[in-house]
Amino acid sequence: MRVLIADDSVLLREGLARLLPELGHEVIGAVGDGPSLVDAVVELEPDLALVDVRMPPNHRDDGLVAAIEARRRRPGTPVLVLSQYVEESYAAELLADGLGGAGYLLKDRVEDLDTLESAIETVASGGTVLDPEVVAQLFVQRRNAGPLSRLTPREREVLALMAEGRSNPAIADQLVISGGAVEKHIGNIFTKLDLQPTGEEHRRVLAVLTYLRES
Repeated sequence: MRVLIADDSVLLREGLARLLPELGHEVIGAVGDGPSLVDAVVELEPDLALVDVRMPPNHRDDGLVAAIEARRRRPGTPVLVLSQYVEESYAAELLADGLGGAGYLLKDRVEDLDTLESAIETVASGGTVLDPEVVAQLFVQRRNAGPLSRLTPREREVLALMAEGRSNPAIADQLVISGGAVEKHIGNIFTKLDLQPTGEEHRRVLAVLTYLRES
């Protein structure tokens, strides 16, 4: 996989540039500011961009803003955000643009290489990966809004875990309920969010996008 790294920390850039080839990936570029990220995505067309949030020129949310612009100029570019911070507004915009292939992990919660590699593979293949803390902060803003207000507390928990990319068995383990109960909750979520039967995986994606879009 051809990976572009965007982080203003030289140590982290160099560390990822050495680590990713060991996982079987090719690092095609490493940049340290938002505008350079946009230019590199357009020029190099990476299979995945690993992006920090706070980068020059303003050291605020420039990385996320640049990632959104890069996906606007090259739609569908997979982006995995690795950050110390949750920037809620732009995170929701990146994750809910309907294009898939987006993730947001907190650096200090990536405990091993397997976690990082799994996230890279999921996002590059068009899936969504969210750190539970990111989910929690986004959900606080959205849980009482729009269609989500129709869901029961348990259905909201199930949907939050779906947004993290959890499988049905993983959701069952996390909530200590049966697989059948998970399937029932997901069916209720689809019904309450008015998602027509167009395929299980497709409806899961639409449910997560509804979750992320609501404000």
